[in-house]
Amino acid sequence: MKRNIVIATLTAAALATGGTVAAFAAGNDAATATQRQANTGAQVAADHDDSDDDRTTVRTGNVTAAEAIAAALKHTPGTAVSADLDDDGADAWEVTVVKGDGSEYDVRVAPDSGKVLGAQRDTDDDNDADDRAELAALKGARTDAREAALAAAAKGTVTEVGLDDDKGAVTWSVDTVKDGKQGEWKVALGSGKVTQDRDDD
Repeated sequence: MKRNIVIATLTAAALATGGTVAAFAAGNDAATATQRQANTGAQVAADHDDSDDDRTTVRTGNVTAAEAIAAALKHTPGTAVSADLDDDGADAWEVTVVKGDGSEYDVRVAPDSGKVLGAQRDTDDDNDADDRAELAALKGARTDAREAALAAAAKGTVTEVGLDDDKGAVTWSVDTVKDGKQGEWKVALGSGKVTQDRDDD
């Protein structure tokens, strides 16, 4: 009987200790997330999967899409055709720049400092007819990727900007997040006018 009481006591103690450790670990995760948010001015996604939640949280830094594009072009001169806030855990802006000779580079920019982390030539040979048409449309455009990002910033935090060929009409396609909800916009190459992208509703 005494042996059963001792085992029960030890089990209870182990469970109590495990509960304390789990609570402490959860406290540390929350503190780390809060500290990260305070340090970067960013929204941090929760560490749980809630399939009923249609709100989008994204970690952004202090550097806007327009600033990331400007930094990338200063480092690798050419024409910016897209900028995307990488969400695979690397936490960087990826800006695609096409040089005058047609070569394409992916330039990574730190979202907190705006520092260029590196540039790599894209060796994929996927320059198809659509890509060529989009680049040709840019030659006469009055709105570049940076200006499109600035125009759409009134709608929320820009997380992605790129060219989109919709039924022969090339526009800038811009994704934003505001109050946890994602928005999709088109920005005209000529006028810079921002309209909601109804095709993706």
